[in-house]
Amino acid sequence: MGGRGLGEPLVARATSQAASRPGGRGVTSPEARTVAVWRKLVPFRVHVKGQGPAVVFFHGPWGLTWDAFLDALARRFTVYAPEHPGTTPGEPETIQHVQSLWDLVLCYDELLDQLGVSTASFVGHSFGAMVACEVAALRPSRVGKLALLDPIGFWRDDAPVVNWTLVAPAELPKWVFHDPDGAAAKKLFAIPDDREEAALARTRLSWAMGCADKFVWPIPDKGLKRRIHRIEATPTLLMWGEHDRLVPLVYEQEFRRHLTRARVEIVKRAGHAPHLEQAAEAATVVAQFLAG
Repeated sequence: MGGRGLGEPLVARATSQAASRPGGRGVTSPEARTVAVWRKLVPFRVHVKGQGPAVVFFHGPWGLTWDAFLDALARRFTVYAPEHPGTTPGEPETIQHVQSLWDLVLCYDELLDQLGVSTASFVGHSFGAMVACEVAALRPSRVGKLALLDPIGFWRDDAPVVNWTLVAPAELPKWVFHDPDGAAAKKLFAIPDDREEAALARTRLSWAMGCADKFVWPIPDKGLKRRIHRIEATPTLLMWGEHDRLVPLVYEQEFRRHLTRARVEIVKRAGHAPHLEQAAEAATVVAQFLAG
């Protein structure tokens, strides 16, 4: 993820078009706010919807779409869903100002301060779940509960996390979803028939992954195990898709070992994204946990 290059206008177009992707039938659009942090070098676009206690959603490595899962949570909570730096429409170069995971964590901390979110529950998916843990560990008093959906952050040689950057784009649905031909997979990895639109879609996906990958690979163990004790007593829901091919179920044991108040929910007929494949079930379980 170097400096400005010849492909940046294409990236800007792709990320801009991604903003208009529908979240699905019956899903209504949230309010979008832009908040600049990190000496105003990093503008976050934050999607906000709902009423009630604050919930912050940290999305995974394939970008943010306001979907049925988030819409369901917004019926009971005020949901704040920031777009990861670099994936905000028209601002692809933003990621250049975030040099390390520590920078990223502090950016999110500043963002929550500016939003006036003094206490909240955190919900994170995949890479976003790792970020949620790190932001929570920085300031444990800010976090009421944690819901981690197929999180990364640890490493076991006997059960390595699959490096999704090495997976051919056409094969990603098979790795992320239990049903690669289902509606959720088609929505997340949709490639238009039009050649130019297809190129933009692939660029958007590649750029979104790159903006996350700089904080993950070559091994997604950035020292979380040295910091997670700061949130070990935080009530936590660990949700895993039964058929997760990217992050093996054995990692549920790793997280549970460090989070003493964690409970586990295994979602059937789901892969690495249970909140997308089984949105209604996942939203019900998460909402009941957060409200309990």
